[in-house]
Amino acid sequence: MKNIKYIVVVQCHIVKERCSGYLCEYAFSERTGSFSNYPKNTPIRFLSLTCGGCCGRAVHRKLSNLIKKIKQKENIGKDEIQVHLSSCISFDSYHGGQCPHKEYLETLICDKLGLDCVDGSRISELTEKRREEGLYKTQFHLTK
Repeated sequence: MKNIKYIVVVQCHIVKERCSGYLCEYAFSERTGSFSNYPKNTPIRFLSLTCGGCCGRAVHRKLSNLIKKIKQKENIGKDEIQVHLSSCISFDSYHGGQCPHKEYLETLICDKLGLDCVDGSRISELTEKRREEGLYKTQFHLTK
């Protein structure tokens, strides 16, 4: 695993109107779900923000600001930042289907800003059961 100093979870703006984001932060803290590859004994900072609403274009401005400020204040470079598109964006769940703008978000984050992007955050046991039953189409695949 590369030297990640900062995790940024991008959450769906619509879902975030009802969701506190606690379970994503908890998954990070416990290193479960898509955070299971990060070592527990290594200090890594955590930030969650929303896409800004459909179509997600605001995420470019938010992450551009983060890249600039984090470089100025802490000398943390892009290669030390890992972006996770939250599970509510990446996969079908009780919140709704996979974000229809997911590919656009990846273009903004990866191609335009040069940040590395991973699908998922917290993985719900109930949602996984529903995936196995065929109720949800997108599958969780642990990467990196």
